Amino acid sequence: MTSPAPFHEEEALGRAYDGKLMRRLLTFARPHLGLVTGALALLMLEGLLQLVGPLLTQYVIDVAIPAADPAMAWRAASWMIASLVLAFACAYWETILTALLGQRVMQQLRVDIFAHLQRLPVKFFDRNPVGRLVTRVTSDVESLNELFTSGVVAGLGDLFTLVAIGALMLAVDWRLALWSFAVIPLIFLTSHVFQRAVRTAYREIRTRLARINAYLQERLTGMRLVQLFGMQRRERDSFDALNRDYLQTHLRSITYYALYFPAIEILSSIALATLIVAGARRVEVGTLTVGTVAAFLQLIRRFYQPLQDLSDKFNILQQAMAASERVFRLLDEPMESIRASYDLSQRASYVMRQPEPVEVAFEDVWFAYDRPHAADGAEVAGEPEWVLKGVSFVARPDRTLALVGHTGAGKTTIVNLLLRFYEPQRGRITVNGTDIRDMGLDQLRSLIGYVQQDIFLFAGDILTNIRLSAPLSDEAAILAAQRVGADRLIRRLPSAYRHVLGERGATISVGERQLLSFARAIAADPAVLVLDEATSAVDSVIEADIQRALKILMADRTTIAIAHRLSTIVDADEILLLHHGQVRERGTHRDLMALAGLYERLYRLQSTSLSTESQRTSTSAAAAN
Repeated sequence: MTSPAPFHEEEALGRAYDGKLMRRLLTFARPHLGLVTGALALLMLEGLLQLVGPLLTQYVIDVAIPAADPAMAWRAASWMIASLVLAFACAYWETILTALLGQRVMQQLRVDIFAHLQRLPVKFFDRNPVGRLVTRVTSDVESLNELFTSGVVAGLGDLFTLVAIGALMLAVDWRLALWSFAVIPLIFLTSHVFQRAVRTAYREIRTRLARINAYLQERLTGMRLVQLFGMQRRERDSFDALNRDYLQTHLRSITYYALYFPAIEILSSIALATLIVAGARRVEVGTLTVGTVAAFLQLIRRFYQPLQDLSDKFNILQQAMAASERVFRLLDEPMESIRASYDLSQRASYVMRQPEPVEVAFEDVWFAYDRPHAADGAEVAGEPEWVLKGVSFVARPDRTLALVGHTGAGKTTIVNLLLRFYEPQRGRITVNGTDIRDMGLDQLRSLIGYVQQDIFLFAGDILTNIRLSAPLSDEAAILAAQRVGADRLIRRLPSAYRHVLGERGATISVGERQLLSFARAIAADPAVLVLDEATSAVDSVIEADIQRALKILMADRTTIAIAHRLSTIVDADEILLLHHGQVRERGTHRDLMALAGLYERLYRLQSTSLSTESQRTSTSAAAAN
């Protein structure tokens, strides 16, 4: 059995040029057609201006000097200076226009990618590391920026310059031109070898960059644990190894460039030497003028420079094709891929107004996160590893349904399915009798207020974190905080509700973060409250305040509570005990205790544990006194 590919490895690059991908890329440049046209016009004018110098040189040597006419030479010099100034202006504005084009395309691409990422199912983020996605939005988009600023437009300019110079050389003296072109096959061969080597290097660089991004994101997020367990030296050494690997790969690509450009320079020098030798014999016999040879010496320099640049442009094109393939693969990721087992094409569009109250029902729901896969990644026949097996229940308005059970029993999975982060393979989930797959995601989620155990707060002020996307006034957000008892804690902060939180709310305590998440959940006045051990991180005083507020907030609402501490749900109207993905017991706390089954044993075990812990705390306090 072959081992799976490393999590952060990049896919193998496709073709060096893909017409379909290029056409799709150019659609992003279509709104900026004026910039493209202007840059191309300037590049072509700059290419034509490169012909002025050699022609004036030929004119001065063959005409002005033999005629002993200084005025004629000065006029030629003036025209030379004018052409150089105009070429400088063309290069300046061409750089400005192509840079502006690249930045605008890059801006739109980043916005499109980020907007698309927000609409992808949670399952997508489970199988794609953050480092890889960050690389898509940053480095890959930057590669496409180089395509527009230094690749396509500049490459077309180089091609025009090559054609113009080549045509002039053939027009002036075709035999001398052929001698000048003699080393072109060797240049193409050298460029081909260089392109293959750099192509591999680019892929390795991108792979290692994705590894660094992923490593940094994970370690910086978990910096508390790194410092708590004294892992700084080990993590520094690991990062140093990743960084050295990235450095070595970059140095390898630099080595290829260091070999390529001198090789092209040597071949250009050989072309010059060939030209001089071939021209000298003809000058000696009077079939060629010195001015023509001098003009050719300048033209050949100008000819091989864009030829060398084109090879570098081809590498930019390769890199951009690989980046665009990855970017468009991400943009093509179906936003509703979690609906695979459900045929929506046969269903009419359904619009539902927010009901009050709401009844939630699970009807014989089966769910597995992944189907079995073979070594090559293909799905194989057989039953998946079911996380939920035939789960059925009804959560009614003005009642509390509690979900209990050991870790991994399927409690959080039920919430994930209700919020449509995933969708069941069998059965259905309804809201007031309507399958939630017939409802828009925004519409469904607007009905639900969710208090997570793993609290996530954004960097921003308190009010922003309470209302998030809900169109609430400051007064409504403050009222939500007051209803859960968060107001008195918030007003202790330096700027109260305008206090700016650090990343993930790091500047306030865990209990305060949980209170804010509670205020956020109820701020939009949801019809359904989902509480995932909502009071696990608050002290007993704050918990009492929340419990009092909950009695008011739960009125006329449907409440689903996930409980790890059974003491917090003894007053629930119905308790479901989940065991290995199945509902094994259901009823009130009194009913389940009387049943003397799994729930009763779990409750006794927790009570004994809490009692023992309480005795230890009392003994420690007495000893301290």
